Amino acid sequence: MKEKTNTKRLVESALLIAIAMVLELVSKAIGLELPFGGTITMASMFPIILISYKYGVKWGLLSSFTYALLQIVMGVKVVSAMFLPGEDQMILWQALCVCLLDYIVAYTVLGLGGMFKNKFKSAVPALVLGTIVALCLRYLVHIVSGAIFYGAWAEWFFSQEGFYKIGSVILSKYSGTKLSIIYSVFYNGLYMIPEIIITTVVAAILGNVKQITGQKKIH
Repeated sequence: MKEKTNTKRLVESALLIAIAMVLELVSKAIGLELPFGGTITMASMFPIILISYKYGVKWGLLSSFTYALLQIVMGVKVVSAMFLPGEDQMILWQALCVCLLDYIVAYTVLGLGGMFKNKFKSAVPALVLGTIVALCLRYLVHIVSGAIFYGAWAEWFFSQEGFYKIGSVILSKYSGTKLSIIYSVFYNGLYMIPEIIITTVVAAILGNVKQITGQKKIH
């Protein structure tokens, strides 16, 4: 019985990871990817959150780590550009740190999405809160990485015509580290804030489906 349960968990987790990858690929195909990285997806993070919710945080972290490695494979063009000679090449330690933060850490923290299971009477608040926490943690990791390794783009970014007076106000008030942080918060927020909202809505809707969550209401 235990072997059968483990097999089911492995197969279902693999299927959910595959669904997450497909959702992201489709999102990129229809033009939801930003020019300098980051994609507003069709709730591609939810399947990873669901793994953690159904099978526990430990298994969720292992699954999300696997997904993080697959993200590196999916983003091989971007990743390889950081190491190979060219305009996008970074110093080796910087490239390694970017891979660690923007891929390994940022996607592995999604495995914490199931931390609130059985803390509420139904799956909805547990899934919603877990989704918000996990995706906010991912957002935070991207902010740290962006501020440290891409902060040099801040002045150029805020000087673009699309910002109008807002960009000039920001540039007149902030510089150095503060400007880098603001830039990273703003840029990564362009895709992470919609991602958090979309995934949270999906979690709220599907949290009521017993066949998906496998959880009965706690009386």
